[in-house]
Amino acid sequence: MPTYLARRLGQSLLTVFLTLTTVFLLVRLAPGDPAAAYAGPTATTADLARIRSQFGLDRSLVEQYGIFLRDLFTGDLGTSYSFRAPALDVVLDRMPYTITLAVSAIAVTAVVAVPLGVWMARRADSKRELGANVLTIGGQSMPDFWTGVMLLTVFAVLLPVLPASGFTSWSGLVLPTVTVAILQLALISRLVRREMTTALASPYITVARSRGFSERALTWRYALGNSGVPLITAIGTRFAALLNGVVVVEVVFGWPGVGSLVVRALETRDYPLIQATVLVTATLAILVQLLVDLAYPLLDPRVRLGKAA
Repeated sequence: MPTYLARRLGQSLLTVFLTLTTVFLLVRLAPGDPAAAYAGPTATTADLARIRSQFGLDRSLVEQYGIFLRDLFTGDLGTSYSFRAPALDVVLDRMPYTITLAVSAIAVTAVVAVPLGVWMARRADSKRELGANVLTIGGQSMPDFWTGVMLLTVFAVLLPVLPASGFTSWSGLVLPTVTVAILQLALISRLVRREMTTALASPYITVARSRGFSERALTWRYALGNSGVPLITAIGTRFAALLNGVVVVEVVFGWPGVGSLVVRALETRDYPLIQATVLVTATLAILVQLLVDLAYPLLDPRVRLGKAA
């Protein structure tokens, strides 16, 4: 286990480093001038030159990368051009909102999708299962911006029972959570349905049934228990993806998370803010994936980490 953990930590650090390097290069090779975005339309040539010198943008790409690495190892990710504050602090201020939305959405997904997937598996190939399958496929097919706008129109405009945007109270969390959960619900419930259908048709379930085990025990204890590894993997992967910011949903609902922050950073060509956002979100996502990997032996004693890795 220590060797496996050390190897996974090394792989995670390398992944974060390569991700940061890729983002560093891509944002600088992309068209656009951060000095012009910062100075505004009335800036003179002298103003732009002064700003480029202030931000170090007049240096070569290699020099900028060297400075970036030096500051990275000291925990300094630079000052945000648009917020005029340490970029890492700006991202950390927004991160709790994204974590709150991600936890809320994945919790709602798990509570609804697991029983739904089990229900579908128990009624496989029936008309009711077909109807539920069509609904889940429909939910998976709907773009999140369309779902968000529809929920916004109904519950915030036609029936003004929920806030339209922002996070002034916990009720403001409802519509973004439902919007995100609808897509995740379709993915997870169909996965549970597939795994449960396979498990319920397995020989060990047939043997257990012949020995008089109840259908409830066979379904929830044995079949669902053996579906735990792929289920936790899927939920962990979706949760890690949500931590990277649900950009469209955050923009639609004015949610103050890192997704909307990234949009603003890209619009203003705010290099330090983009890099800080990538560092924080990538680190959290990889940490979640690592915890999921370490949970495998707890879910399935047959897993041998040394062989599985």
